[in-house]
Amino acid sequence: MKYINEDKINNLLADSAAVDNRQLENILAKARLLKRLTLKESALLLAAQEPGDIQKIFETASYVKDTIYGRRVVLFAPLYISNLCANNCLYCAFKSDNLLIKRKALTVSQINAEIVWLLKRGHKRILMVCGEQAPQGKTGISYYLDAVKAIYAAQADKNRIKRVNVNCAPLTVSEFQQLKASGIGTYQIFQETYHEKTYRLMHPAGPKSDPDYRITAPDRAFKAGIDDIGIGALFGLYDYRFEVLGLLSHIEHLEEEFGIGPHTISVPRIEPAEGSDLSLCPPYKISDDEFMKIVAVLRLSVPYTGIIMSTRENALMRDRLLSLGVSQVSAESNTSPGGYSASANTQAGRQFSLGDQRSLDEIVGALIAHDYIPSFCAACYRMERTGKSFMDLARPGTIKGKCSMNALITLQEYLDDFASSSVKAEGYKMISRYFKQLDAVDQDRLKLFFAHVAQGTRDEYV
Repeated sequence: MKYINEDKINNLLADSAAVDNRQLENILAKARLLKRLTLKESALLLAAQEPGDIQKIFETASYVKDTIYGRRVVLFAPLYISNLCANNCLYCAFKSDNLLIKRKALTVSQINAEIVWLLKRGHKRILMVCGEQAPQGKTGISYYLDAVKAIYAAQADKNRIKRVNVNCAPLTVSEFQQLKASGIGTYQIFQETYHEKTYRLMHPAGPKSDPDYRITAPDRAFKAGIDDIGIGALFGLYDYRFEVLGLLSHIEHLEEEFGIGPHTISVPRIEPAEGSDLSLCPPYKISDDEFMKIVAVLRLSVPYTGIIMSTRENALMRDRLLSLGVSQVSAESNTSPGGYSASANTQAGRQFSLGDQRSLDEIVGALIAHDYIPSFCAACYRMERTGKSFMDLARPGTIKGKCSMNALITLQEYLDDFASSSVKAEGYKMISRYFKQLDAVDQDRLKLFFAHVAQGTRDEYV
């Protein structure tokens, strides 16, 4: 598999089977300076087993996350527009030979209905997801472009979607250029596993069976001008230590080739999927303790990159992971095309089971209760703080001020328009508390934004 030296990774894991106190302290001291870790240093952190050592890693991950991003956590909702798929991934309900689920590709009007439903709940950011097969009469890229246009066109009262990120099949450079021109934010694609033998075993048929074409998709996206890329691995297919180092090796390639790494990293674990026996018993089941260590080590290894946590995980686990490095979470997710606005008996098959069934309002309330600022911000895309420009602000932690300010503005909008009475009460207390921590200049700026929100203005930002 391109960019992945399996012998190097295996040797690093063998040579880093244990970490001593001096090594650990040196690595964590480097991490506290917000410096990128080497593969060797990451391998040593993965080797930590003692509870005291693990706690030190967790505390450092929390410090690094708060130093760079502050207390804000970005919220989004996935929108599945199709479960038609030409691939036969063994772990996924959308696999081509699964006859147990209903198949569906949403029309423009159905996409509009889904977005209106989400807008009425308070959502402002969308991750568009689809299987790797276009509906009859369309190519993949034309369907994606129509869907993105429909999402941006949808409106509920004064509310519109601020930003569409896209998780779709690998495209050519020309197709990525068209996707960029449609106004998307981040392009997201997961390699699933960085172990080639396992990759080929898990993807026996379909376009996805070629690991090299998939792993080079971020390269083509960067070349097409999409400078915010999201990558990830599906944990449970192979040894998690190998997958973390494979993921970091992929990032090293992107940094060397394009000068920047991914904008986000996703860390899904395999969850039960209808029609997939493998999903019920993953080959390398990841314990909760191992999973928390994965998130913390990734936060320390690439401190400036956002980490996304989906609703695959249950509410307790998601809340715990916020302190270990997670900076974006999905909320009120449905993995079935048409699953938001349609009745249960008309929904198409869902991709996997969800662990967190809370509503957006409940998740906003939980974030506030844990002293995290819920954020619906998409300012960086509008202000062209993407790619290298974003990383130049994220690496030293100077993005935090803008993130916190915009998070408070979007939280005020949500509280005024959508929140339950209990969430409103706690949310306004949070805003007051954080407002008092700002200097006089930022307080004056924020007062002006809040006055505009009270007058009905929406979607202002710094």
